[in-house]
Amino acid sequence: MSAIGSQIFMDRMRPADIASVLAIEIDVYPHPWTRGNFIDSINSEYEAWIARDEEGALMGYFLVMMAIDEAHLLNVSVRRNLHGQGFGRMLLDKIATLAQEMGATSILLEVRPSNIRALAIYRHYGYVQVGLRKGYYPAANKVREDAIVMRFSL
Repeated sequence: MSAIGSQIFMDRMRPADIASVLAIEIDVYPHPWTRGNFIDSINSEYEAWIARDEEGALMGYFLVMMAIDEAHLLNVSVRRNLHGQGFGRMLLDKIATLAQEMGATSILLEVRPSNIRALAIYRHYGYVQVGLRKGYYPAANKVREDAIVMRFSL
């Protein structure tokens, strides 16, 4: 993947990767997943992948759950100091390829309306809003935030 300027290695996420994954998760999300969420996803045999640079540093990760002919993107994250450099798009490309290989015809995801950066990336990639889940996410002050439901057709 030299288009981004460095060699990137993709591999399945393993329990040994979770400490590094959590470091990114906690840094980039106001309400991060827990260690248990990642362990459960791996144990459920979801498509859980990590991206590392040539020195072995974790760059990002994603988790996808298949549901018949639709892939559900549960989590995708890029290390904060790599934001805006095309790594998110690279992960979305890998997700689309995997989903197609597994027989999916579309990818579904939820995103916070307050996550402007992610919304812009998804829209630019070709995801379209197909719904809204009221009070889906935890938010500050014991309030809940809606989720924008988006779909990408493969």
